[in-house]
Amino acid sequence: METVYDWVTVAIFAGLIVLFLQRSVGPERDQMWPYFAASVACAVINQVGNHAIDTGETLWHVISIAGIAAILAFIHYFLKPFGKIGD
Repeated sequence: METVYDWVTVAIFAGLIVLFLQRSVGPERDQMWPYFAASVACAVINQVGNHAIDTGETLWHVISIAGIAAILAFIHYFLKPFGKIGD
C-alpha cells in the first residue's frame, strides 16, 4: 500500500466485498461475473497505475484514471449499488 492507485483500487474492492456480502443474505439478485470482472479490473488498473508511477509517463496515468472511472461506471451499471431498497 504505497501508491494512490493501491489505496483507490483496494477501496473499490472493499466496496465490492461489502456489496456482495450485503446482497448474499437476501434473495438472489446478482450474478457472480460482474463482481469477478470488477475485481480483476481493479488488480489490472492497480498494476497499470503503479507502472505509471514507476515510469512517470503521463499516458499511463491517463489510462489508469480512465480505467478507475470505467470500473466505477461498470459497477454502477451492472450491480446498481445505489438501487432502491427492495429492488
